[in-house]
Amino acid sequence: MEMITSAQNSKVKNANKLKKKKDRDKTGQALIEGYHLIEEAYKSQLKIKQLFIVDTSRISTDLIDYSEETFEINLKVAEALSGTVTPQGFFAVIEKPQYEIATAKQVLLIDRIQDPGNLGTLIRTADAAGIDLIVLEKGTADPYQDKVLRASQGSVFHLPIVTDSLETFIASFEGAVYGTALEDAVSYHEVEAQERFALLLGNEGEGVSQQLLDQTSQNLTIPIYGKAESLNVAIAGSILIYHLKG
Repeated sequence: MEMITSAQNSKVKNANKLKKKKDRDKTGQALIEGYHLIEEAYKSQLKIKQLFIVDTSRISTDLIDYSEETFEINLKVAEALSGTVTPQGFFAVIEKPQYEIATAKQVLLIDRIQDPGNLGTLIRTADAAGIDLIVLEKGTADPYQDKVLRASQGSVFHLPIVTDSLETFIASFEGAVYGTALEDAVSYHEVEAQERFALLLGNEGEGVSQQLLDQTSQNLTIPIYGKAESLNVAIAGSILIYHLKG
């Protein structure tokens, strides 16, 4: 197994480039960090192009055999690759999966949510609830960004997540589309669980764009009983996902 001791090594430099969305989009690859995320990628049978490990005795030989290339690295290289202050010492370059999305019955639609913690939490909830597909409008945080990956706890690898025009998707979706807005809205309690639905959540500050709200079957609200002005989008989305699932 090759040992890499310099952060200037070309393989390390190329892996580091994947911290930028444009490089992830261009190559179709992503850099992930931490044993748990790498194990989830492996279980989901994503292609692992490269593994970079500080202590190879702490990782299973199955994972090493599964990866196309494995490199032992020192702490200096781990610090260069890491998005955290204290790196665990496990990194992988993975190939982002391609998905067939035509058969999805229960869908989460996300219109420009910016906060990686919110997006990661929603992906994790959608995974837990057995949602079939997540569609992101352009301008939404990237699911393969380090903070989104960490917040999702590996759920990014468990269900199809695609970036597409929500307007186009809604127009062709055969099922009710529920928006989250105050106008023409009913309390979510008034809506039954559905076998086929799409739930549309919007940007933290602006909400869902008016253009998309014009396409929804029904807008839903969650009652506020205390003094809080509103609910965090990830919390609101999680309540509604589980309610619509029944």
